[in-house]
Amino acid sequence: MSIRGRVALLVAGTLLVSACSSAATPPPSSAPSAAPPSTAASAAASPSAAPSASAALATPIAGGLLDKVLKAGVLVVSTDPNYAPQSFQKPDGTFEGFDIDVATEVAKRLGVTVKFVTPDWSIITAGSWAGRWDASVGSMTITAARQKVLDFSPPYYFTPAQLTASKASGITTIDGLAGKTICAGEATTYLDWLNGKKLDFGTLSPTTSPPAGIKTVSLKTDALCPQTWKAGRNDFQGWLSSSTTVDGAIKAGLPVVKVGLPVYLEPLAVAVDKSGPNDTDFVARLTQIINDMHTDGTLSQLSQKWFGADLTKGP
Repeated sequence: MSIRGRVALLVAGTLLVSACSSAATPPPSSAPSAAPPSTAASAAASPSAAPSASAALATPIAGGLLDKVLKAGVLVVSTDPNYAPQSFQKPDGTFEGFDIDVATEVAKRLGVTVKFVTPDWSIITAGSWAGRWDASVGSMTITAARQKVLDFSPPYYFTPAQLTASKASGITTIDGLAGKTICAGEATTYLDWLNGKKLDFGTLSPTTSPPAGIKTVSLKTDALCPQTWKAGRNDFQGWLSSSTTVDGAIKAGLPVVKVGLPVYLEPLAVAVDKSGPNDTDFVARLTQIINDMHTDGTLSQLSQKWFGADLTKGP
């Protein structure tokens, strides 16, 4: 073979190898690459991190909570019928309040309707719901103890815990409550704090202490404390609840006066029962929804509507 023929053959071979290599290598894609493992792990560990769109929109886990809710077309939510302005039941049986609006919007973004049920707070916080409801949208504080039995969304708002006194007591300061009896709702962080239990809210954990020498009394729900004052009960002189509920009681004309500054701040979230159907993808979708409601201003608008202030921003 001539030198020219050998050169031609070599060039042809080179072009053939090049063409094969190009065919074996896919063209660059405009789709984003997956996050490095360390980044993905950090996002999953962050309670406020939104899951990826693919995680939120993936086919539901068969037999899981999201699958159950979507097939039923209904999100069953536990709430308090006597916790204005967060939630309250009207004479016609319908519900209103900040938590009611939040739950209704969550259901809407899931593509389902909402139904409310009203079990006792102590039953809700204990977990083991046996499928009687799907989620609690009831201003529940995220605590380390509750995280053992419940899964949580990111906080959707934050409330100060406010001490009050009955007008009849004549008490006007926190020190004035020393040695007195203070009321709070059953199974609440308020009752735990009054009884000297350590509350673990992470970075928001209380560093304050209750007035010295107090005794406590608990009622089924926080709002009953000032309501019983109005009805003439006087065996307790103080009350501890969220500032929003206290403001609602004052607005309703109940015999309540605030004493001192708030004693701590609480992160409040949607809760789901760990012992129920697999909730992995439900919590992922819920997290996405709550984060979106923060981003698009929905939660701020609802807070302004019901509280006259934006309580959705953390410290």
